[in-house]
Amino acid sequence: MKWLRSFGPGVLVTAAFIGPGTVTTASVAGARFGYALLWAIAFSIFATIVLQEMSARLGLVTRQGLGEALRTTFSQPILRYGSVVLVIGAITVGNGAYQMGNVAGASMGIEALTGFSTKYAAVAVGAAALLMLGLGAYLTIERLLIVLVALMSIVFVVTAVFARPSVADIALGMIVPRVPADSLTTIISLIGTTVVPYNLFLHASSVREKWSTAVPLDRALRESRVDTIVAVLIGGAITLAITITAASLFEPGTRIGGVREMAEQLEPLLGRAAHTCMALGLVAAGLTSAVTAPLAAAYATAGALGWKDGMKSWRFRAVWAAIIIAGTALAVRGEKPVATIMFAQAANGILLPLIAAFLIIVMNRRALLGEHRNRTTANVIGAAVVLVAAGLGIVKIVGLF
Repeated sequence: MKWLRSFGPGVLVTAAFIGPGTVTTASVAGARFGYALLWAIAFSIFATIVLQEMSARLGLVTRQGLGEALRTTFSQPILRYGSVVLVIGAITVGNGAYQMGNVAGASMGIEALTGFSTKYAAVAVGAAALLMLGLGAYLTIERLLIVLVALMSIVFVVTAVFARPSVADIALGMIVPRVPADSLTTIISLIGTTVVPYNLFLHASSVREKWSTAVPLDRALRESRVDTIVAVLIGGAITLAITITAASLFEPGTRIGGVREMAEQLEPLLGRAAHTCMALGLVAAGLTSAVTAPLAAAYATAGALGWKDGMKSWRFRAVWAAIIIAGTALAVRGEKPVATIMFAQAANGILLPLIAAFLIIVMNRRALLGEHRNRTTANVIGAAVVLVAAGLGIVKIVGLF
């Protein structure tokens, strides 16, 4: 059982992206477009493994976070301060949008369970996140929430098997990239909900706590790589299972409007309990991500600006509190939770290329990483991820005008 001890940060990354955004976006993708967008999920899984491995390697080799490393990458003041401002802006905007989706997803689940308005439920979710972080009780509560999310994920995987999906259609959907009419936002959302920009900051910081300097570097890198690959593959399998289930059980073109429609996917296995299971899962996933996202934003900002991080720093606390309040306010203003969640994931998908490009620049610093800097293969794969994500984002932005 010794190999189990190496798991940790990768699981945290997976728990962060298996939130209400993933459940909603994957359900919408399968219900509206069948198996056609499975390639976007496969691409996202591959991209997440590549980028998160870079982030973990950075943290282990340099004992720095991405924000700290970026601050020392450029010698010219304009580039140095400009890059810091861009990263902080992207993380703040991206996490604010992501937090909006987390709060909206959890409030949607609360409404389904209690009948409360999503607006009042959103305020309650935001207050709960503030209390969990402010009182330091989030680690204990988060374990329970992760268990609930894991149970919902298992139900989706089992349901996907029982739905008897077409293996040929699944293979075609994963291998052949297709962009059906009106699917671009959903594609960007699938990428944005899996390759989460803030996870790149969170991973570099968390590996330093898991593997101290007392652990030989080669061993730490090896164990971290296994941790990342296995955890992300599990998370990707869950996202695929949700999409495949929706594609198998809904008629193509079906629009998901709320918990009731999403719960229909689980009825073949759970019957009447499907609605309650889905609602509880969304609440748990939303709260878990609503705590993780603001913390990651605080770590990123503290690292980029050279602040002291940790709960004792008032500036660190101010950042995560501001993200929670902003995300909650945006969720309260949103009229349609599903549309709000889709927008949040798309915003992260559009911001992803900027953060990924900065990560690749940092990972090529010989003075910082020495023999552990990126090799040609990693750079080519990383550049491909940036170009694909940037291309989709540019096409979407041009389309808006």
